[in-house]
Amino acid sequence: MSKRCTVTGWKLLPDEREALLQHFPSKYENVIADHVTLRVGATSNTPLPRSQNAQIVGRADDGNSLECLAVELDGTTDRPGGSTYHITWSLGPGCTARESNDVLRDKGWEPLEAPIPVELEPARF
Repeated sequence: MSKRCTVTGWKLLPDEREALLQHFPSKYENVIADHVTLRVGATSNTPLPRSQNAQIVGRADDGNSLECLAVELDGTTDRPGGSTYHITWSLGPGCTARESNDVLRDKGWEPLEAPIPVELEPARF
């Protein structure tokens, strides 16, 4: 029997999510706004990541169907594997959350005037 693959990372706490949605109203109709990915393809035996000092430091928008927030964890936005820690914020029709990585790589992100501390909970999803 094969083990089901999962994602490990950090979930936004419900109160944090609601406060951030007030601060950053979603631009596109499909609101995601719930997690930061560390690893895709983990198994149920993969340990959860440790808690991190987290803050929202930027925003990216492809101008068409995807917006995401850049996240700094313990002083870095660099996710293992070369991508950027982020929260996929909202998506338009036909767009997938995975495309946030492409937008961040190809277009970068605009820094916020001031970072916004956020509490994240280690999770498997």
